[in-house]
Amino acid sequence: MIKFGKISEHEFLSDYWQKKPLLIKHALPNFISPITPDELAGLSLEEEFESRLVRGSTSNGKWDLTNGPFTENTFTQLPEQDWTLLVQGVDRFVDEVYDLIDHFDFIPRWRFDDVMISYAAKGGSVGPHFDYYDVFLLQGSGRRQWHLSTQHCEMDNYLSNVPLRIMDTFKAEQIWNVEPGDVLYIPPKVAHHGVSLDDECTTLSFGYRAYSSQELLESLNLKCSDQEQNYYQDPIWKQHNTPALIPEVAIIQAQKILNINADEFACFVTKLDTLDRRLLQHFESEPFNSQTQYKLHPSCKIAYLLINKIPKVFINGEYFNTQEFDAETVIQFCNQRTIDTKDHKQLTKNLFKQNLIYIQD
Repeated sequence: MIKFGKISEHEFLSDYWQKKPLLIKHALPNFISPITPDELAGLSLEEEFESRLVRGSTSNGKWDLTNGPFTENTFTQLPEQDWTLLVQGVDRFVDEVYDLIDHFDFIPRWRFDDVMISYAAKGGSVGPHFDYYDVFLLQGSGRRQWHLSTQHCEMDNYLSNVPLRIMDTFKAEQIWNVEPGDVLYIPPKVAHHGVSLDDECTTLSFGYRAYSSQELLESLNLKCSDQEQNYYQDPIWKQHNTPALIPEVAIIQAQKILNINADEFACFVTKLDTLDRRLLQHFESEPFNSQTQYKLHPSCKIAYLLINKIPKVFINGEYFNTQEFDAETVIQFCNQRTIDTKDHKQLTKNLFKQNLIYIQD
């Protein structure tokens, strides 16, 4: 798990999460990235991956965006510096990347979106920008300099005629240099601009979704009015080992922006996007093995409500009936996302038939 250094995990959750940035030096000591720059480039050649190339810098003000998949020839024509390759959802395909998410399970897993990995040549960046996500930026290799600001984070402060959202006015309030194993936490609406300091720079971005009132309305098949967009705000999370649990305090927070019940919220936070639905549709598991351990597919989203100590489970946007199974076993599976066939054959078979699990290596 992440080593927070001078502050505790509890202090992070109460004082920093969704409030202010934090640089955690040596968060993962002796960290070695599971993906090299060459391997990341290789992934961007595949149709399964959503990839982008960004060329430009704030010094010349010229920006160019190209979407993948790319060819090997693409990389032979790039300049020596000032470019960045970004590949989305790497955790869905690479187990070593997927396993890294466990380090961040002090935040509920149902809040998690995906891991994007970037490689930047010296001087490479995607420009100063802000969004409504929470993000942990884990430096994988090389060095990067981050410039942060809470000023001018408004939707009308973007350059026009540029294929990217790059802030027009950006004044850094904090500047931090990061090295492998350092983690930078950035809350919503904090502008950030990361610039590679060398030609070895890879960064792993662990993103946590922003839930807007518009998205919640659409999930209930209701029309969105022209009122101002509101965003769900997390409660103060308590230290726990139940990353799949949706506590009552989270439902109360959601109800502050919309009249939504617990089941509706659970369906919403576990609903799959188009890419994940497509990945599961093409997922083919091996024949059922009654003597092995299975794990939940990386594209799956799982969460549960606890009602009178009985879990009510939701997987991929739908209620999943577990009433015939032992409650403790169900809760353990939801939180650990793994299950042993030898000990829990019937539940494993049920999950297997619905194409939700595969054999753990």
